[in-house]
Amino acid sequence: MACNCGKEQTNLEKYLAPLKGIMKKYKKEEKYLIPILQESQDQYGYLPEEVLKEIASSLDLSLSQVYGVVTFYTQFHMEPRGKNIIRVCMGTACHVRGGTNVLQVIQDELGIESGETSPDLKFTLETVACIGACGLAPVIMINDDTHGRLTPEKIPAVLGQYLE
Repeated sequence: MACNCGKEQTNLEKYLAPLKGIMKKYKKEEKYLIPILQESQDQYGYLPEEVLKEIASSLDLSLSQVYGVVTFYTQFHMEPRGKNIIRVCMGTACHVRGGTNVLQVIQDELGIESGETSPDLKFTLETVACIGACGLAPVIMINDDTHGRLTPEKIPAVLGQYLE
């Protein structure tokens, strides 16, 4: 059986090329880990293992050190995320005004649970403690758009705005 080692290496090099560009912006010091992780996540959409290994190697850190930072901060994600991030408020005002029912309809419509991403990578569903728009309860945010005074019946039309 022939080895495709060279081809695999070339693909990995191409895949990591944007990361190399990010790394060139920073001195090889641990204090730059978080901004490097942020830029890398912006570039790749999440932080795949290959990227974490390269960052660790470039900063002369162990993979476990980098992994510890990534898993500590909720802003970092190690799995692909959807194009549209849905955040459902579970704060007191939203809960009292039917936020749980809104969440259930979104889960039913998309076929995913909170914390999951749809297989087509169009949606990631999350619950949050508070969006800060209690007067509009129940509220969801999709990307940077706030949708308030929701009812379960309004959900299909709201989600429809984000389907391509």
